[in-house]
Amino acid sequence: MMAMGHTRFGETAAAIKKLVVSAYTVPTDAPEADGTYRWDKTTMVLVEAEAGGARGLGYTYADVATAQLIKEMLSAIVVGRDAMNVPGAWLEMVKAIRNLGRPGIASMAIAAVDAALWDVKARLLDLPLVTLLGAVRDGAPVYGSGGFTTYSREQLQQQLGGWAADGIPRVKMKIGTHPDADPQRVAWAREAIGPDTELFVDANGAYSCKEALALADIFAAEYGVTWFEEPLSSDDLAGLHMMRDHAPAGMDIAAGEYGYDLWYFRHMLEAEAVDVLQADATRCAGITGFMRVGTLVEARSMELSAHCGPSIHVHPCCALNSFRHLEYFHDHARIEHMFFDGALTPRNGVLYPDLSRPGMGLELKRADAARYAV
Repeated sequence: MMAMGHTRFGETAAAIKKLVVSAYTVPTDAPEADGTYRWDKTTMVLVEAEAGGARGLGYTYADVATAQLIKEMLSAIVVGRDAMNVPGAWLEMVKAIRNLGRPGIASMAIAAVDAALWDVKARLLDLPLVTLLGAVRDGAPVYGSGGFTTYSREQLQQQLGGWAADGIPRVKMKIGTHPDADPQRVAWAREAIGPDTELFVDANGAYSCKEALALADIFAAEYGVTWFEEPLSSDDLAGLHMMRDHAPAGMDIAAGEYGYDLWYFRHMLEAEAVDVLQADATRCAGITGFMRVGTLVEARSMELSAHCGPSIHVHPCCALNSFRHLEYFHDHARIEHMFFDGALTPRNGVLYPDLSRPGMGLELKRADAARYAV
């Protein structure tokens, strides 16, 4: 363990020396789409924070412009600050982006920096991040997530059935591109995973309320679907409230992945729009923001589900009191295994933090990542 020493107020035992920012664009391994969007590549913006001889990393999945914002604005705010005081740096970054608007790129830029700061702090203390945050569980249950609407029957069944065979007890597929075909696609999924694996569906806001309610009845009664994510736009809080009120028994309505600040999540909860709230640390201003959402959810006796980016979420998820599961998203799991030594693979449906490694336990595979550098 590195000795930090004692300091007077205003002095730093380990100051943030610099931030190194890079961006990478990785093509998908097949055409991908959901109910409202189609993509063929994913961009990761990565931040490395140096302090006291340690280097921590954080990242977000966002446009390359996010990297420019970090370089031009956030770096000057963070460099020179005490590496032990992550919430203080977070608050100053939030203040600085006031005129840019909190949702979107600005919050994702903060997210990448904040994660790097938590990682370097844990490394300076020679602790796994989950130990620094305060563990309440050994591992984070996951659900396999993919099943894109561009997939053939064979692709869909191979992917979802593969996760079920590997011991992941819940899987999620995309729906909504062709609503008339969705019951058949859901039937294929159930066929592949068998009767004992939970089946989730995600429409990414593709349906009207009446369409979603009609399909919810079919999905639940015929195929045992227990999770309906974003049946409507996540901005339609009244519609989501209606869905929650009228969805079949045993089916949870979920949303929240597009939340960037605490007010968004508060509004969603006050509208009673969801049974389970989702949040994404790579969007909602980092691990600091994510943990704050966890407290908000706990105060309402509800549960939080983490959206995507499994490697960045596993440690904070194991430190949340009111937590349900973590999304093991195909694209991000693939990229994180490509880019990071230490990326985790679920064991019997659970991701367990590696307590033998400090911080988030990740090391950038520089040579492998370099080929995708922007």
